[in-house]
Amino acid sequence: MKITDVRIRLKDEEKLKGIASITIDECFVVHDIKVIEGRDGLFVSMPNKKNSEGAHKDIAHPIKTETRMELQATVLDAYKKALEEAKAE
Repeated sequence: MKITDVRIRLKDEEKLKGIASITIDECFVVHDIKVIEGRDGLFVSMPNKKNSEGAHKDIAHPIKTETRMELQATVLDAYKKALEEAKAE
């Protein structure tokens, strides 16, 4: 799997800092990946929906830890770049 494109929409909310869309292998897109400010810094939350019990369940997510780490690093790098570009404007 190769992430071939990342698009970030910056947000300025208390916890929600950005929303990403990624393209995988130039042929599959995943929208609504959230960049969240947590107690220990930024992390990525995969697209999810609330079930009937009120718990949030991921709609799509990496199965392997290595894939999750790569996805998170790629999205956070793109977020930081978008943030720097916005500050430069």
